[in-house]
Amino acid sequence: MADKRDYYEVLGVDKGCSEDELKKAYRAMAKKYHPDLHPGDKDAEAKFKEVNEAYEVLSDKDKRARYDQFGHAGVDPNFGAGGAGGAYSGAGGFGGFGDLGDIFGDLFGGGGGGGFGGFGGFGGSTRTRDPNGPIRGRDVVTDLPLSFLEAALGCKKQIKISRLETCAECGGRGAAKGTSPETCTECGGSGQVRTQKRTPFGIIQTMSACPKCGGKGKIIRTPCAKCRGLGRVRVSKTLEVNVPAGIDNNQTFVLRGQGDHGTGGGPAGDVNVTVSVRPDPTFERDGFDVWCDMPLTFAQAALGDEIVVPTIDGKAKYTVPEGTQNGTVFRLRGKGISYINGRDKGDQYVRVQVEVPKNLTGKQKEALKGFDALMNDRNYDKRKSFFERFKEAAGK
Repeated sequence: MADKRDYYEVLGVDKGCSEDELKKAYRAMAKKYHPDLHPGDKDAEAKFKEVNEAYEVLSDKDKRARYDQFGHAGVDPNFGAGGAGGAYSGAGGFGGFGDLGDIFGDLFGGGGGGGFGGFGGFGGSTRTRDPNGPIRGRDVVTDLPLSFLEAALGCKKQIKISRLETCAECGGRGAAKGTSPETCTECGGSGQVRTQKRTPFGIIQTMSACPKCGGKGKIIRTPCAKCRGLGRVRVSKTLEVNVPAGIDNNQTFVLRGQGDHGTGGGPAGDVNVTVSVRPDPTFERDGFDVWCDMPLTFAQAALGDEIVVPTIDGKAKYTVPEGTQNGTVFRLRGKGISYINGRDKGDQYVRVQVEVPKNLTGKQKEALKGFDALMNDRNYDKRKSFFERFKEAAGK
């Protein structure tokens, strides 16, 4: 993986780019390096593969999230996280993308097939996509607010989403009971008609969406009253989710198959849940480590003491050594946050804050003065070294 370029660099986009910006950049790069435009050019073919690999990862929200967090290790099959795939598999296909006409249809006015000047057509195929074939449902995106401890320890929560479900009234066909969709006579059910278009490369034949059926291949004369011919209806749904322990603010976990229902027998989309973690008054997160401030009295810091420290797992005992200074940090191993899907845990760091007492009574003041009178420079290392430096500077 060391020789792999950053996927965002490959496509020439920023890390925070939108889906539209990503798609636009991909189309430009894929068109630029397509082997049909560079016959025998091995360098162009290699770049074309690289562009496709980058786009398949970054266009998938789940893979993109893993890549943003873990880099190539998050999507490389050797790491068990799912491969990038989708690389160019020769002049006749796009791996996971199907016919090239499906990718560049809107660039050249067609939805697939057709020739491209004298280059024999993108993808080398004249097949058209079945307009009523299986199409995966869209993903649903939602936010989930969590407390610090809920995110650190994991929890069960309920979320409410709105998704498209197959219409129970018509079974997803869109036609009223007792009727059926009719095959479009204009396109013969393909959803596309052949047209010609002038381009900088010459006149090309393309396949465009049929104007009569809108590219669906079917015409519904009597629409279903419930879904109005769409085949799906919008439904509010409450889902119980298991929030993984160790998730951090702005991270996303996925509920597979809980998004919009697909059409034509296609699979459902996913639900992408992005968490927002509220700040905690006691704990502060640093990766998988936890920090907290622990106030001590002057006597505890000077004499040492066994104290009780709050942790995300409950209370823990710790022996503060004699002469502990303000700002001292001690570590509680394994008392931090669990690694997501892992066995290890971070540590907890406790920062000592020696508190100076206020509102002393007269008796307390006299006692403190008596105590101070018994002290000397040997008891104060910093004070002693400070005045020694001062005397040395004054003598020069």
